[in-house]
Amino acid sequence: MLSTLRPQVSAITNSPKKSATEKMQAICELLKENVPYYDWVGFYFRNGDKEELKLGPYAGAPTDHTIIPFGKGICGQVAVSNQNFVVPDVKAQDNYIACSITVKAEIVVPLFLNGVNIGQIDIDSNTPDPFSEEDEHFLEYVNQEVSKIL
Repeated sequence: MLSTLRPQVSAITNSPKKSATEKMQAICELLKENVPYYDWVGFYFRNGDKEELKLGPYAGAPTDHTIIPFGKGICGQVAVSNQNFVVPDVKAQDNYIACSITVKAEIVVPLFLNGVNIGQIDIDSNTPDPFSEEDEHFLEYVNQEVSKIL
């Protein structure tokens, strides 16, 4: 199912009439609307020279987590590790920042620009353990496409 979304992601990033922010917003909405277990989809980016992430475009319920220090929570850990982080059960994670009591699982994939981790895509799911390698590869593809517009 995810592979069918790749051309739509590319079409969004190649759209000449939209800003980078509008394109990322459209990608968030596309993923949230078309993947049943993607309940919250958003981008976080490094906040200037600070050791923190700042919330960018997202689709889903509003979140209080607009700034996340490096190392804190799953997103903050990915900012430091530069590695994908799949959490099948958020309750089993010590260093987890709860956005909503309905969230059961999370996947965070770093976004690189010229080899530098500048941000990430973050997906929350209300479904226990829904993420597979296919999700990781798909989200890596999404981030490669997004890096072309930044």
